Amino acid sequence: MNITYTQNGDYLIPNIVIRKTKPLGHYGKLRKAYLEMHRPILFNELVLSDKLFEHCAEIDEAARNRIELIVRSLAEQNGVTEQLKAENQMEWVRQMNACKAQADKIVKAELIYD
Repeated sequence: MNITYTQNGDYLIPNIVIRKTKPLGHYGKLRKAYLEMHRPILFNELVLSDKLFEHCAEIDEAARNRIELIVRSLAEQNGVTEQLKAENQMEWVRQMNACKAQADKIVKAELIYD
């Protein structure tokens, strides 16, 4: 990657352009914010090498896939079935929300805030 510079007084300022890409998902945005606040050196390396979006998009996709697997597994372990959904919808929703919250917490610890 060739970086061009602009003379501004006595300083050379790099012309860094971030290319247009599709919007990041929830977990990609969380990862970007985490890197910016807590891992600034890695964040700057990714920005300067033009790999920040790619990294965050990969994390977002991996997180969504992992959540899907974890929710399915937790629902199976806790006996959340289609039969329960037919018999008691509110209980099914409560248990599925609990599974999703637990999966979200696991994924954030494993992928986002490492």
